[in-house]
Amino acid sequence: MKIENTENKQKLIQRLRRIEGQVRGVQAMLEEERDCREIMQQLSAIHSAVQSTSRAFFHDYAAVCLSEMDEDILAGKSGSIQVRREQILQDMISLMDKTP
Repeated sequence: MKIENTENKQKLIQRLRRIEGQVRGVQAMLEEERDCREIMQQLSAIHSAVQSTSRAFFHDYAAVCLSEMDEDILAGKSGSIQVRREQILQDMISLMDKTP
């Protein structure tokens, strides 16, 4: 699957760059021997940001999968729709199992 919507792709890249900056910030905090509570707060923020980014990516993934299924229906591939639907569902569940 490729993210075809360039706006969504750019938003995901921006989120990942922000997360990257947060991780570098925590590295600096460790080097500076900052208070553990401050570091944990930043790690929690990173965790939330990764979850949010994962959800946004999954949303785009699901939209593309459903769109492909609609295209199959319109193309008259109704015989394989049930199999395709099951495959898409299993792919989505597998991906959700891997997300933080």
